[in-house]
Amino acid sequence: MEILFLFVLGCLSAFILFSRILIKSDNKPFKSNSKVSVIIPARNEEKNLPFILNSLEIQTYKPYEIIVVDDFSDDKTKETARQYGVKVIENTELPTGWTGKTWSVWNGYLHSSGDILIFLDADVRLEPHALESLLKTRKKSNGVISVVPYHHTEKFYERFSLITNILGVFAFTSPFERRNPEKGLYGACIVSTREDYEKVNGHYSIRSELLDDLNLGKEFLKAGINVENYIGHGLVSFRMYPQGIISAMQGFGKGAILSTATLKFGTVFFISIWILGLITVGFFTPFLLFIKSSWSIAFIIGYVIYMTQIFYFQKYTGRFGIVMPVLHFLSSLFFILVTLYSIYQVTFLGYVSWKGRRIEVGGRKNL
Repeated sequence: MEILFLFVLGCLSAFILFSRILIKSDNKPFKSNSKVSVIIPARNEEKNLPFILNSLEIQTYKPYEIIVVDDFSDDKTKETARQYGVKVIENTELPTGWTGKTWSVWNGYLHSSGDILIFLDADVRLEPHALESLLKTRKKSNGVISVVPYHHTEKFYERFSLITNILGVFAFTSPFERRNPEKGLYGACIVSTREDYEKVNGHYSIRSELLDDLNLGKEFLKAGINVENYIGHGLVSFRMYPQGIISAMQGFGKGAILSTATLKFGTVFFISIWILGLITVGFFTPFLLFIKSSWSIAFIIGYVIYMTQIFYFQKYTGRFGIVMPVLHFLSSLFFILVTLYSIYQVTFLGYVSWKGRRIEVGGRKNL
């Protein structure tokens, strides 16, 4: 029964990591004279933009301006954005030493005039009280906040990211990260005052970084500005990589290895214990059942314990259906493939590929 004890220990590790730090809506009107600028970098986001722009139209707290920065899209991104009457900025040629996203976000900031800046990825979706809740939370934190959105999935292959998604939530909201001097921000949804953003020179200060959001968080902390991360359950969601499983591999793989370098030891330690137990029960339980091993019962119990825990986590982190938590070894396999792909890019290629661009690790050059 020692092996069963190890499985229970693995599950306890995840409960240590999982903090239900949720963006909350109290339904009380937010009274403020703040002008909010929403900045959305967009590269080939024709299909995503209607979701985010429609959701911005129905907010209880109306943004002062919405800016979509078209990053040399070859679809109808510009035309789609203009249909909603928002300000559309066409990116100029990417300068040496910048990544595509940092250049887009910086140009959006340069064309903005609000005293609160909200940076949103184009695949984000907001509930009607979301902006109001984000502003309240940022004011309470007296600093900069970011949100890990609830992961909305539709196609079966999208649900392979279940485990990868949960690990991402652990990495940003683990109790060990709260006092981490290298704590990053989650780039899909960031809220800052203009004053704080300009104090650290915004995305200009991290213009060459592949992991712009993580490095931006460090810049705020170095300037003495508080950084806090939240889970967007019920208010902020997104649908990631609906273009196909290759896109999902590239998206998750571009930062899977590099992002672990800034995590505190406690976060990495307990993630390792959890994932080791998860992979062990996921891959060995079917095999032990097949050969009718005496270990089968202990492994089945461990499998069910992990499955139950995953059902609990997905309640707050994303909609992945019923099948994927039950067959969680499929999602574990996807996580392993993403990790290996990330190692291959970083170690052997020295660059990552994303949205038609090649970005060298270390941010030296974009091709």
